[in-house]
Amino acid sequence: MRRFLSALLLCVLSAGTYAEDMLMIRSRAAFEESMLLLQQAISEQGYALSRVQRVDIGLSEFGYKTDKYRVVFFGKPEEIRDLSARYPELIPYLPLQIAIFAEADETLLVAANPVQLSAAYADPELDKRFAQWEQDMRAILEKVRKGGD
Repeated sequence: MRRFLSALLLCVLSAGTYAEDMLMIRSRAAFEESMLLLQQAISEQGYALSRVQRVDIGLSEFGYKTDKYRVVFFGKPEEIRDLSARYPELIPYLPLQIAIFAEADETLLVAANPVQLSAAYADPELDKRFAQWEQDMRAILEKVRKGGD
């Protein structure tokens, strides 16, 4: 988990990150309001919140000073159980994840684009699922972005 978060942070901070690899929005709302908007948007999109994990402690080890950095895990429990049973190699990517953190007076939300998983799987059913996840995640992020205006 720590490796994933470190890699995600490096991708976010890297100037060479490609837009299609990551889904990212900036909200003008404060961190707390953006977190609420994110949780509401996840629910409205038909997903269940799995957990919210603080990652501040790990970041402080890298010299970052923030107490407002979380990873929000969400998914559809039946879908996660089904995919985990049929495709155990997907387990590290489930449930879906969005990182949210404060940056000055704004809040940044970042997620790995699920369609990038298609490169590792030659399965049309999974391609459709990854595309649906991308569409849903874009909708979730857009609701948060608009809610902050």
